[in-house]
Amino acid sequence: MRGANVDSVEILERLIEFPTVSQVSNLALIDFVAELLRDRGVACELVHDKDKQKANLFATIGPTDRPGVMLSGHTDVVPVDGQNWTVPPFALTEDEGRLYGRGTADMKGFIACALSAALRATSMDLRTPLHLALSYDEEIGCMGVRSLIDVLEMARIRPHLCIVGEPTGMAVATGHKGKMAARCTCTGREGHSALAPLAVNAIHMGVDFVGELRAEQDRLAHHGARDDDYDIPYTTVHVGKMNAGVALNIVPNLCTLDFEIRNVAADDPEMILNRLRAAAGKIAKNARENAPEAAMEIDVTNAYPGLDVPLTSSAVAFVKSLTGANSTIKVAFGTEGGLFNQRLSIPTVICGPGFMAQGHKPDEFVSLEQLRRCDQMLDALLARLCDPRGLAGE
Repeated sequence: MRGANVDSVEILERLIEFPTVSQVSNLALIDFVAELLRDRGVACELVHDKDKQKANLFATIGPTDRPGVMLSGHTDVVPVDGQNWTVPPFALTEDEGRLYGRGTADMKGFIACALSAALRATSMDLRTPLHLALSYDEEIGCMGVRSLIDVLEMARIRPHLCIVGEPTGMAVATGHKGKMAARCTCTGREGHSALAPLAVNAIHMGVDFVGELRAEQDRLAHHGARDDDYDIPYTTVHVGKMNAGVALNIVPNLCTLDFEIRNVAADDPEMILNRLRAAAGKIAKNARENAPEAAMEIDVTNAYPGLDVPLTSSAVAFVKSLTGANSTIKVAFGTEGGLFNQRLSIPTVICGPGFMAQGHKPDEFVSLEQLRRCDQMLDALLARLCDPRGLAGE
């Protein structure tokens, strides 16, 4: 890959070959990207995890004394275990205008386009820099990018705006919901099932708490804040996992539930969590009438903020001018964009090739047409970055 220009599809083919599921290292992919950029004279900064098994990458093409436009993508993909693929998941397969492989849509297709643009940019006279930010462990809660943000917080110059290339069908997305993941641990009292009324069943406590979660969901759906730009226009509460029990003839003394809150911008997830903690406290108080040791504890295991960029933002107008879009959307899934916006105050817009409907499932694909449209958007971006007036007309 040493020619003057490297095609996005050619790069995507290489990226798909790296099985960067979140449980394993992404360093082989990061080293490939770093070598590709360093061959063109681009310095890359790597931010490793504590075990030195994964890394974020940040690179700047063009002048380094002023802020530029950052293209952001995550390098990790979801697993393929248990999925019935008809093509090899970690090899690119082209068929009738579609490119199949794990991560083609979510979101190595965008990374390939961004890398192709970055390589083209090295032979251009950029007046405004192009930044490239690649992260790890996005799929398990936007975890890896946080250390990169720590570094950018200390930087003398931060990017002027950010385009997160999650799959939107190349529509310009201005928002997504925030997410809070939590675990409720229910402690009861074990006993023989023949004497069950003398014990406190932790599963029963957990089921009572599920009832409170469902009541909270009903309240949010009918009386909570609404944002009709979303398919589900209100904040949602969801129980995804419940673990308890050892044997049928033992009253269980422990039950854990994993649940989440996905909130629209107008709802405060902390307030929702406080209501749920109060409900759990009442359940535990009732249980303590039979067992003083009974308790319910709720711990937040992960959280990331939502994104809600005003439609009047210059960043929105700028990205719309690159794509030719006349309207905007909001997306149901979370992204790293909320963290960039919240922690770095970088106006952030989501726009990338493919559709999330194809992601996280067997035979994931992105179309050649979507990659072409992304390449066109980034060509328009490079033209603006070469403008002596800077990001004029944004």
